[in-house]
Amino acid sequence: MVNFNGTLHDASSNLLSLQNRGYAYGDALFETIKVVHGKILFWEDHYFRLMASMRILRMEIPMNFTMEFIESEILKTVEANHFMKATARVRMNVHRVEGGKYTPSSNDIDYNIITEKLTSDFYILNSEPYTVELFKDFYVAPGLLSTLKSNNRNINILGSIFAKENNFENCLLLNTDKTVVEALNGNLFLVKGRVIKTPPLSEGCLKGIMRKQVMELVEKLEGYVLEETSISPFELQKADELFITNCIVGIQPITKYRKKEYTVEVSKLLTEKLNTKIRLA
Repeated sequence: MVNFNGTLHDASSNLLSLQNRGYAYGDALFETIKVVHGKILFWEDHYFRLMASMRILRMEIPMNFTMEFIESEILKTVEANHFMKATARVRMNVHRVEGGKYTPSSNDIDYNIITEKLTSDFYILNSEPYTVELFKDFYVAPGLLSTLKSNNRNINILGSIFAKENNFENCLLLNTDKTVVEALNGNLFLVKGRVIKTPPLSEGCLKGIMRKQVMELVEKLEGYVLEETSISPFELQKADELFITNCIVGIQPITKYRKKEYTVEVSKLLTEKLNTKIRLA
């Protein structure tokens, strides 16, 4: 079952037309959310990111789009798919209504919510080999639009095809200043000694929800210092550890980049603390 503007429909229903602005122009945003046994993880952060992103794209936010209303719509969809006693991945899509070309006829929005079942309730550290490479065919533009979770994901798609063709688990993206900004599906953290670095939003990385959670955990981590700063490609091979963060996987350690192999100690420690934070919430 899918939720379209508050009404549940069979997933096979034809709900979107060819004039949909998300399809025609990429005029859309989305949130990827993990729901564990009816509890939406980090819901307040997801909600405020979505509201801020809609304002940046000049979308009209409906009066009923309160945190409580959207939460109820998400859980209604989860329940309709019989996932209330399981863990689900939820994608909420928001697009401007049909009409106009580049200039919209209206800034009003439609939304839809889809779900799929996940296997793990909490975050489990993946201990399998995880090799990455730089994707250098195209570059991320530094700036506010690059931080949004919009439907314009061509660089992520092309990078994923490159990774698949060359037997890499993931790729790291560079911005136009040739600094490393993120992975294809999450934010990047680099550990060197007792310093943990992650690129600032001004570099063009996604304003990740899990990025925020991990930064808060690192700031409380005794003996470590967090720095939001540029990461050059040359630093990657000097690092002790690299890991990727997103809301579905949690923390994904990188085990190898070119000839450099990495440890996973900080990734393991942060994953334990992340699960503790979720249990206590």
